[in-house]
Amino acid sequence: MTGRGTPATVLLAKRNISHRTHPYDVSAESPNYGALVAAALGVSPERVFKTLVTEVDGSLTVAVVPVTGELDLKALAAAVGGKRATLAERGAAERATGYVRGGISPLGQPKRLPTVLDSSALAHATVYVSAGRRGLQVELAPADLVALTGARTAPLAAG
Repeated sequence: MTGRGTPATVLLAKRNISHRTHPYDVSAESPNYGALVAAALGVSPERVFKTLVTEVDGSLTVAVVPVTGELDLKALAAAVGGKRATLAERGAAERATGYVRGGISPLGQPKRLPTVLDSSALAHATVYVSAGRRGLQVELAPADLVALTGARTAPLAAG
């Protein structure tokens, strides 16, 4: 990637983590956005993950789930030892992560939030997550994603 990167890509480069960036052109307002991103990248949608900022018992928590399913909020709460999970308010998510909706990356956030990665990611050699801006995904090994975010893995996807 030329020029200044995003906090996510800067972190990957600084840590010398093997990764590839993939630009795409899909409107973040499109219905079925994740499937359209996967199609634009020419990869199976099971390998493309969305980053959702949630609140578990009042604390912000990041969930990284395949674009093919929905986040099971009960499973997320259980994964972090909480009782109740909801999606965070958009402004709170953007302030906490430093990214805008449609471009929130689990990587390179100003303060590392507790993160849970859907365990299906471990079945793939590489997965795709937002690189920190709309229109850019980063491909990396799930083990590197876990190491950089301090994520735990658990089954989180419903549907």
